[in-house]
Amino acid sequence: MAVFHVINRTTGDRFRCDEGQSVLKAMELVGKKCVPVGCRGGGCGFCKIRVVEGEFRCGKMSKAHCPPEALDKGEVLACRIYPRTDLMIECMPQPAAPLAEQTKTKP
Repeated sequence: MAVFHVINRTTGDRFRCDEGQSVLKAMELVGKKCVPVGCRGGGCGFCKIRVVEGEFRCGKMSKAHCPPEALDKGEVLACRIYPRTDLMIECMPQPAAPLAEQTKTKP
């Protein structure tokens, strides 16, 4: 089984990611906290990152959070990408208002 290395350009952290393992899962296993974690299934958009270098394959992601123009810029959800080579990533700042709105409970 192949092992890839992921470098987080935002924090300087490095961690390994096994073949077939999502970047988010690998990040969580070593206790790195680059992004907030939500559904882990590509629907909430909390774990958005930018891949600066390297190749990966994508699982199914919400087009609301990762439309084609975002994918073209390497903006993806960490829970739904799987490295094919070593990767360099950047954490993307999360706007406070949308996160707060998504986590509110309705009466």
